[in-house]
Amino acid sequence: MGTNMMVIRHKESGVPAAIATEMDRLESGVGVLNAGDGQHEHPSQGLLDLFTITTHLDSNNPQIGLLKDKKIAIVGDILHSRVARSNLWSLTASGADVHLAAPPTLLPKGFAQYVQGTDELERRLSIHWDLEPAIENADFVMTLRLQKERMTSHLLPSLREYHQNFGLTRDRLAVCKPTVQVMHPGPTNRGVEITSDLMDDPSLSLISQQVTSGVAVRMALLYLMGGGKL
Repeated sequence: MGTNMMVIRHKESGVPAAIATEMDRLESGVGVLNAGDGQHEHPSQGLLDLFTITTHLDSNNPQIGLLKDKKIAIVGDILHSRVARSNLWSLTASGADVHLAAPPTLLPKGFAQYVQGTDELERRLSIHWDLEPAIENADFVMTLRLQKERMTSHLLPSLREYHQNFGLTRDRLAVCKPTVQVMHPGPTNRGVEITSDLMDDPSLSLISQQVTSGVAVRMALLYLMGGGKL
């Protein structure tokens, strides 16, 4: 078909990598962009989140070094989240202190091994089954969508109970840094992971900036894959 680039999103983990390997074997010159595969990763979301955070910290000179020693909490359905996995790799590699918080059924203990001991970097990752210690003094709090369509068993008593224990509200943010900003990769279950008033507050929420960053970052990726120069 004369394709130069493929953007692959698939319910099974590893499919984009398998296609990219085959394209390389055929020496096709076709570029493959992983747009999310199963419960594996979502690399472009990780990149746009990095861009959103660093731009917020310094709009004139966004750079990875700004993340060093920043406390970033990721809250929610981490078990099923490819976004969480990509952000774990990127944020810990950038020097951030990452804290995961979720009910035990959505964050198994062994998840901490996902990034520990994988390379020479000093990756800092902490696991919490309660919200408050994870977000205490946090610079950024990222909440994730409950992926009910991927839950094959009853992992939560109810959405109401989940919101009572892990939903982000203005009151709960009181333990964070005064300058805290909230994030969400979308789509959002309003009133479950985060209250609408918090999500729509431009002084506390970077969610709209994430959407804007997503367009710019993915345009840049396609440009570079197409042979563009930095």
